Amino acid sequence: MSISRRNLLKGLGLVGLSATLFPALNKLPGLDSGASATSEANPGKAKFAKQWVRVIDLKKCDGCEGLGMEPQCKVADRNVYHTREGEEWIDVRKVKGEGGSSYWMPIPCMQCENAACVNVCPVGATYHNESGTVLVDNRRCIGCRMCMAACPYDRRFFYWDDRKEYPQDVFSEYSPEFPLPPVKGTVNKCVLCEVFTQNGKLPACIAGCPRGAMYFGDLESDVATNGLEVVALKKMLAENNAYRYKENLGTKPRVYYLPGHGQDQGREPRE
Repeated sequence: MSISRRNLLKGLGLVGLSATLFPALNKLPGLDSGASATSEANPGKAKFAKQWVRVIDLKKCDGCEGLGMEPQCKVADRNVYHTREGEEWIDVRKVKGEGGSSYWMPIPCMQCENAACVNVCPVGATYHNESGTVLVDNRRCIGCRMCMAACPYDRRFFYWDDRKEYPQDVFSEYSPEFPLPPVKGTVNKCVLCEVFTQNGKLPACIAGCPRGAMYFGDLESDVATNGLEVVALKKMLAENNAYRYKENLGTKPRVYYLPGHGQDQGREPRE
């Protein structure tokens, strides 16, 4: 399942990854962000520059309970975006399986290709960028919350009050890719760490996972990494019976799950 660093350099398009995030790779090439969001050959038809996906290996995920910590993907996300309890952009739930079994399931924004939130937004504040990432422009959002009602994954959050600026963000210029400080009376959600990926880093939740259970990849170049290894993406999905959460709804989510119950961490299915 592992592939060569040379093939990764050709395909993934992440730049300058630090040894902290990619100890086995050190550096990757520049991110190609110049592709148009619309195909010239097919006017009006969306053509994404990348097909970013996340893969979550449930064999490796134990909700960090074996480490005696809360899920570190949530912590990493909170540290970057200052989300409050109950509005974390990634949730980690203990799910009941068959025969009394259970497993831990991280649930981020699914970054759907056919996103219900995009479809219902009356002012175009929720949209796909040229990488296919679903973003919210809080300068256009009118706070109607139709997107919240439409999202079948419950991954959008309304800001009821003013939020203080954090010292590290005081000089940040607002953009949908890094929506800080939050705007009262608007909705926001996971932005797939667009600012990070454009600068060659993994999304915070993936880089923060101590189990290596989360992968970031591109379906076009067919590579993915969790920061510790590089894999052939489509082969990994096929060989591990990958599935997508609630894909029967037709949302075409860009998050894939590999079935498991944390067994790689020694977790029993009935814990």
